[in-house]
Amino acid sequence: MPSLPRIRRTRSRGPAVEAVRPAPQPAELNNNGLTWIHLDAPDSGAASTLAERFGWHPLDVEDVLSKRQRPKIDEYPEYLFAVLHFPVFDKAVQRLNAAELDFFLGPDYLVTLPNTQLLPVTRLFERCRDDEELRESLFGKGSGYLLYHVLDDLFDYCFPILDKIGHKLDVFEDELFEGRSEDIVRDISNVKQEIISYRKIIKPERSTLRVLERNVERFLPQNLELYFDDIVDAAERVWDLLDNYKEVAEALEDTNESVISHRQNDVLRVLTIFSVILLPLTLVSGILGMNNFPYHRSAAGFWGTIAAMAVLFLAGLAFSRYKRWL
Repeated sequence: MPSLPRIRRTRSRGPAVEAVRPAPQPAELNNNGLTWIHLDAPDSGAASTLAERFGWHPLDVEDVLSKRQRPKIDEYPEYLFAVLHFPVFDKAVQRLNAAELDFFLGPDYLVTLPNTQLLPVTRLFERCRDDEELRESLFGKGSGYLLYHVLDDLFDYCFPILDKIGHKLDVFEDELFEGRSEDIVRDISNVKQEIISYRKIIKPERSTLRVLERNVERFLPQNLELYFDDIVDAAERVWDLLDNYKEVAEALEDTNESVISHRQNDVLRVLTIFSVILLPLTLVSGILGMNNFPYHRSAAGFWGTIAAMAVLFLAGLAFSRYKRWL
């Protein structure tokens, strides 16, 4: 019987090769000679490709890839490059973080490159992609007008976060006067931390928006130059509300500390008064307990001593009530 050929099994040498996920590609919309490109968290390859296409400065590409950029405006003859920050609530750590929006504005294009997903920008892009009439109205008045709507939606997104902070402060105020002062100490501290984080995001952006208002005019039709004044007003409204909430939070914290201190003083006052009242009774019992008085051997002497101590106790209470210490 002929022998069967032997099958040789080979072992794979080296680690298995994992499939590499392709980097996300920029989404692009075109209408009326205007291009809007949007990409969340761009990598170096995508940023370099866009820079070669539109002729951006290499330093701007470095700023896009950097994670520690302050709000700023860089003006070039062909385009504007800007960095803005907006608040985003991180559910994982339960706090507000700053999301960075980098954008390039040219005469016939707008490129938005947030370092993390900004829902208002993503939703506006999707609406323009799905609604041809909306795309026609936004793209038909120049790149500056499209940028205005992007920033307008972002600042509209800021106000619901402020409303939540205001609602928390109203709830804490009600709880404070309902006798739950000890329970809301940590809550007030958390709200103050949110306000501080929000102020750190908005404060440097106010001056940046004023510079943007002056520089973006060349990308707007003459009858639309006042649109960016509305963006500056929105930023000022946000700042005014934050100032108001900061004062309310500090006032609630001071009031809460006063209530807690007052309650502790009441407890200490009552304990002090009872200590003073019991002090002469302790003195009497100590003197009589260390000395062998003849009337101690009779029941009448014992009950007489108890009665005298009771009279002293009641006299101390009456005096405290007369002085309104109790």
